[in-house]
Amino acid sequence: MSKILSIRTVVEWILLLIIFSFMGAIANVVGYSYPFTISFIGMLILCLITLIGLIIEKLIPYNIPAIIYISIIGLIISIPWSPIAQPVIYYTSKVDLVSLTTILLAYAGISMGKDLKDFKQIGIKGIIVTFCVIIGTFLGSALIAQVVLMYTGII
Repeated sequence: MSKILSIRTVVEWILLLIIFSFMGAIANVVGYSYPFTISFIGMLILCLITLIGLIIEKLIPYNIPAIIYISIIGLIISIPWSPIAQPVIYYTSKVDLVSLTTILLAYAGISMGKDLKDFKQIGIKGIIVTFCVIIGTFLGSALIAQVVLMYTGII
């Protein structure tokens, strides 16, 4: 499997990550009253880590997912011995996960909307299976959370 990395691809990634950073910073201001500039810097740091991980994934010939590289880079720059750990942790702590999830789900919804014709072809059986998977995942997560919370004595 050939991994091709072009300048055009990197430029597209950069533009998308900047747009995502801007939207994420706005979501943090609206939802959590964090200052825009601090949230935006935090988003840019997260997006830079993501960009580096994506580039490494394309350059290294092994079939390792980019998320592994992204996670390792994030861990390395945020460990206490890293000279940049303190500012990285400060700025990225001003980025709330829920605000990013909202943006990602909105993007997924828009993406699914353009493929609605394909979704209709799945039929009622596919819809039933989808609902069963969603309900099963929710109930399984709730059950695990309940057991853990009871075991730890929180409830």
